[in-house]
Amino acid sequence: MTRPAVQTQGTGRRVSTRTLVVVGLLFSLLLAGVVSGWASSHPDGLEHVASQVGFGDTAQESPTADSPMAEYETRGVEGRLGGALAGVVGVVLTAVLMGGLLLLLRRRREE
Repeated sequence: MTRPAVQTQGTGRRVSTRTLVVVGLLFSLLLAGVVSGWASSHPDGLEHVASQVGFGDTAQESPTADSPMAEYETRGVEGRLGGALAGVVGVVLTAVLMGGLLLLLRRRREE
């Protein structure tokens, strides 16, 4: 079975699925590891609206608040590096889980 390819607009060139996935993964790692350092330090939208409406003080602590990567940070790593590391780990874990799921589904479909 041949791998499908993605047709690029107007050039007539085809890009392999593998190339598309690798470039997408590298772009995601770049965003998570580098660009995330300049993300806003202000509360997210839900927290902001909750404080504006007046029920922000009713929020409860998350059960995962003591986890190593809580609050988009890495425990024991200071500053932007902690956020960048948490982002990279998140991208890698997501890629591994999705890759495993796709392999399982592909094997199941071949049977």
